[in-house]
Amino acid sequence: MEVLVAGANGHTGRLLIQYLKEDGHVPYGMVRKEEQKAKIEELGGIPVLADLTGDVGHAVKGKEAVIFAAGSGSSTGPEQTELVDRDGAINLIKATENFGMKKFIMLSAIAAGQPERGKEELQHYLKMKGEADEYLQGTELNYTIVRPGGLTHEEGTSKVNVGETVDRGTIPRADVAKTMIACLREPNTYNKTFELVSGDTQIEEALKTI
Repeated sequence: MEVLVAGANGHTGRLLIQYLKEDGHVPYGMVRKEEQKAKIEELGGIPVLADLTGDVGHAVKGKEAVIFAAGSGSSTGPEQTELVDRDGAINLIKATENFGMKKFIMLSAIAAGQPERGKEELQHYLKMKGEADEYLQGTELNYTIVRPGGLTHEEGTSKVNVGETVDRGTIPRADVAKTMIACLREPNTYNKTFELVSGDTQIEEALKTI
């Protein structure tokens, strides 16, 4: 499957490119800067230059699925969070619809849309992620929204806990990436939104219980 990864130069995005390639897919890494292209190629992906705040039609054209893994980052202000995490995501969703594609996987966040469940400093971010998720849920796309807990750089275990809501916790980025890729082929995840933390169940088995 030809899959576009938005935010491919981020920590989770790079893992997505690597694991998609290993899983037999053709990954396209969407990056904003010319100098970022070499890293995508090194990971086995095909770089595509595009900015979430502008025209992304050429990036999604011809792809079979889109994975949104972009983020404004923890050091940016509220305006950048709105621009990337909400408006950028919606811009990519609209382009996906316009080109007749079906599958869209969103990397969201635990408690998105329920900012009161999060720490005060994260509540604006959670609100923006929730609004992007809500927009996606209102489309006719075959979507999956993955809402992980705190992301770590620990080695993945491929064991998770999933549910409509789960207790707050952490999860390695590697396991988040593998879960999102598994959602491409697991029908039980289609048009579903779920939270995700580390657990005791293998990813593929856990996704069948949502």
